Amino acid sequence: MPLRLSVIRFWSLARYRDLSLQLTQIGFVITLAFVALAFLSPVLQVVGVLQDPTEFLNNPPHMPPSWQHWFGTTRLGYDVFSRTLFGSQVALKVVVLSTLLSLVIGVPLGMVSGYLGGKLDRALLFLMDTIYTLPGLLLSITLAFVVGRGVVNAAIALSISYVPQYFRIVRNQTTSIKNELYVEAAQAMGASTWQVLSRYLFLNVVQSVPVILSLNAADAIATLGGLGFLGLGLPEEVPEWGADLRQALDGLSTGGIWWTTLFPGLAMTLMIVGLSMLGEGLNALVNPKTRVQSSETIH
Repeated sequence: MPLRLSVIRFWSLARYRDLSLQLTQIGFVITLAFVALAFLSPVLQVVGVLQDPTEFLNNPPHMPPSWQHWFGTTRLGYDVFSRTLFGSQVALKVVVLSTLLSLVIGVPLGMVSGYLGGKLDRALLFLMDTIYTLPGLLLSITLAFVVGRGVVNAAIALSISYVPQYFRIVRNQTTSIKNELYVEAAQAMGASTWQVLSRYLFLNVVQSVPVILSLNAADAIATLGGLGFLGLGLPEEVPEWGADLRQALDGLSTGGIWWTTLFPGLAMTLMIVGLSMLGEGLNALVNPKTRVQSSETIH
């Protein structure tokens, strides 16, 4: 019986590791493709492959896909192909800013809270739990009303809902390892709080951060699309997938204009799927024990 369990454990670990590697590779390729589109879109516009995504007066409205307009045009005459490609650039900007803001705020607070403890820890826990209980989209909508439109404002509105996730992960990790022997040895040698946090704890408590980062990036794209669909994201002239879907609803319901919704929605879905697969693959690689235990339970 122990031999059988050992074989099952080895087989499960190998199988899930292979699956996690495949998910990570596929997600990385999809994400890298959208990053390349974001950087190449201005170059393609300069060489004449893409139109200006803000031009609409020179194009006929609701023109179906053709050699002149590969993805067709909208009811206002926007070129769908150029707006879809430039939408990846806008999504990448907002995602990078929002995740970096939440990372810069959540990780230091989690380390300080977990290391010092006491009243500060209880106060920060209460604050973060309060924010965490609020739905992310609802919180982003409320903040969007307050800060207004724009790339930076949208990033701020998105980042607030992600701070508690980094805080809780890092705080729990810090609490679990702050009593290790190497930390106590550093304290006995006279290391300051900053030295302990930066030299001995930081690299040990941020191992799960890349996983949360990629999953939050996927959620940020979906939330940004929801804000744009509600008209609360970016200015109307900025190419953004959620806003384009909102503008395309009239044509889809009345005249069967399918191309104005298909391509922006497909691009947003692919980018979310790519980032989600990347995050799930990284999670399986970083925490393989959870996958193996679930497999053993099934067996």
